[in-house]
Amino acid sequence: MAKRSRKRAPSGRAKRKRNRGVARNALIAVGVAAGLLSLAMLGGDDVRHVLDLRRDYTQANTRINALNSQIAEDEAQAAALQADPVAIESAIRSELGLARPGEWVVREEESTSLRNP
Repeated sequence: MAKRSRKRAPSGRAKRKRNRGVARNALIAVGVAAGLLSLAMLGGDDVRHVLDLRRDYTQANTRINALNSQIAEDEAQAAALQADPVAIESAIRSELGLARPGEWVVREEESTSLRNP
């Protein structure tokens, strides 16, 4: 004869534990619902505006970094022009298209046509 297993009624502790789990799940559901409601009340335009502002901020920072590096290069070139006579001569000759005696100046024209050269 096989023994029948009896199901025991849950103890008070098990009931409290189960009730805490249900309460926690209900609290999470209420939180999610409140978040969705607040997002719906703010509207999609505000969220989109914030995202656009973040993108603009990132682009501005990238541009600022590029300009700062350009400033550093220009300051280094200015310092070289103040101290080095060869740098001064080179800058003047390249800017004005001048050559030393015996040198040739070759100018390259920019092609605006779409044809292959």
